[in-house]
Amino acid sequence: MTISCDVAVLGGGTGGYVAAIRAAQLGKEVVIIEADKLGGTCLHRGCIPSKSLLRSAEVYAEIKESESYGIETAGAALQFPKVQARKEAIVDQLHQGVQYLMRKNKIQVVHGKGRVIGPSIFSPKSGAVAVELADGEMETVVPTHLIIATGSRPRVLPGLEPDGIHILTSDEALQMDELPKSIIIIGGGVIGVEWASMLNDFGVEVTVVEAAGQLLPAEDEEVARELQKSFSRRGIKMVTGAQLQTETYEAADHQVHIDVRVGEKTERLQADKLLVSIGRQANVENIGLENTDVRVERGFIAVNKHYQTGESHIYAIGDVIGGLQLAHAASHEGIAAVNHLAGEEVHTGDADLIPRCVYTRPEVASVGITEKEARSRGFEVKVGKFPFQAIGKALVQGSKEGFVKVVADPKTNDILGVQMIGAHATDLISEAALAQFLNATPWEIGQMVHPHPTLSEILGEAMLAVDGKSIGM
Repeated sequence: MTISCDVAVLGGGTGGYVAAIRAAQLGKEVVIIEADKLGGTCLHRGCIPSKSLLRSAEVYAEIKESESYGIETAGAALQFPKVQARKEAIVDQLHQGVQYLMRKNKIQVVHGKGRVIGPSIFSPKSGAVAVELADGEMETVVPTHLIIATGSRPRVLPGLEPDGIHILTSDEALQMDELPKSIIIIGGGVIGVEWASMLNDFGVEVTVVEAAGQLLPAEDEEVARELQKSFSRRGIKMVTGAQLQTETYEAADHQVHIDVRVGEKTERLQADKLLVSIGRQANVENIGLENTDVRVERGFIAVNKHYQTGESHIYAIGDVIGGLQLAHAASHEGIAAVNHLAGEEVHTGDADLIPRCVYTRPEVASVGITEKEARSRGFEVKVGKFPFQAIGKALVQGSKEGFVKVVADPKTNDILGVQMIGAHATDLISEAALAQFLNATPWEIGQMVHPHPTLSEILGEAMLAVDGKSIGM
């Protein structure tokens, strides 16, 4: 069977289904090809399930600390199967929502493994997709434009391939039936520190091993130090600047053992399980790219500023193109790609305007560039900082850890970047992102009236602090 359409999307994850909806809004006939479930990694193996578990962990931690609020909760106990059941219910509800959006926007979904084919009797140019259905039958989707949104998967360390028992990636960890007593997490990036925070709150003994000199290597050094101090107070062990000796790994007596080297010192680590969290790898294999002029560079599909590949009618978005591998970045890229192919006004992506969020306790969020990055780009900088402990609402909530930092250009007064660590930082960062998008100055944000008492006051104070004019300190 052959299906002709205006736009075909290979991959029904967050970027893919958002692109499909935008194309349908513009009157295009749209087909999504998805081998698994609509919603992709974000909905089923990433953002949503992990944040559900993080929320349960946060509630459990608050209950254990409730005496400081004058509340006794004797007998509170963690029921991890119920935690997992809640996670699955949330995922299922959102999955049904995505399916409804496909029906509402009259988007045809073809469930099967898609592979791009070259010029053929179906199409004079590459971009048609042969789809192997679950029953073994084949369908061919022939679009005018193709958007590749095949996403990514956890990167694996040679010698530490996941077995689902002793060695896990985030995929396997999300499906755990019961919590281990202890775990070693290889990688202190975003996913690694989120799992460290969550499992520690659930009562697991956690050790994080990171090759760089700090956790969250891509983030501000002061923010990383603050997170490490918080983790240390909670009993999380961190080994930074570490060389992992993968050849020393062994599993015995329901324990894993592995050596790490820091400088001249080697330490033997052991735990019930080992979680490998060293980033994600683009899904570029076995999707037929060799039949096209689409280029793969350093493991990712190469695109121009409009997300076009080496063939102008084939676009690629999301994790498969690298950059900021974030669900909201993929959605933005999908909309931009569709607007371009449809001849609409296009706002292309600027990585410096996309917020980055880490859902640890305390949360970390940032937009733009760090002070170190600004200086490396040749900017002179002025910096404003303000602590959460000087904000009334933070004390009311019992969340006084952390600060907001604003980096600005003294010549132009432009905001170059904002970094936060503290309660609800992932919610607060959007105001900073809007400020950068609108090219606002710190003074303008500082003059905005922030309601009291709210955590949002901290951003106004930090903006005023850039010029030494903060009120609360």
